[in-house]
Amino acid sequence: MKTMYKNIDGILRFNRFVVLAVVTASSIATIISGLVSYRMYRETKEGVFAIGTDGSVIPLKWVDQKENLEVEALAHLELFHNYFYGIDASNYERNIEKALWLGDSSVDNVYRQKKADGVYNRLLQYSLVQKIISVDAELTLQEGICSFRTVVVFGIDRGTVTDMYELKTSGNLIRVDRNFPNNAHGLLISNYFENSLRKLDGQH
Repeated sequence: MKTMYKNIDGILRFNRFVVLAVVTASSIATIISGLVSYRMYRETKEGVFAIGTDGSVIPLKWVDQKENLEVEALAHLELFHNYFYGIDASNYERNIEKALWLGDSSVDNVYRQKKADGVYNRLLQYSLVQKIISVDAELTLQEGICSFRTVVVFGIDRGTVTDMYELKTSGNLIRVDRNFPNNAHGLLISNYFENSLRKLDGQH
């Protein structure tokens, strides 16, 4: 009987040892996995994207997001204004659709107002070509809010004559998830306004 009890006691001790070993190994594996995941999260957070000379988004590691924000914001604004105002009879629907991905309902409201005013009908009727000459943007970063003011110079070709205009716009930029290729910079224009439009002196 003693031998039987001794064997049972030995088996129970062995089982207890196995259970403790498994639990210990599992705990160590969980801790290591957590540390590795946290490290990967920190590295991924620091590794974002950079902008090429043509405004395209290039995946990079070890680029500080704050330093990159200004470059991305300027590229985003230039892209938007080129899409929204660089239009002609053949491309305006496609360009407007691309521009609407870069802004919120405030951009859509400006588009709808232009449509109601007959801007796009005149574009089609007279085969006008609206070309962007320059987009100069000024950014203001304050308390986590990025606001902008832009001065856009564009020309409207009317056959042999080109009328030049200066348009001033303003708004805010907010962060959103990147959406390739529709919104590669991960920014959205909000509170968008066309503040003033004037015809420049002289014709080309």
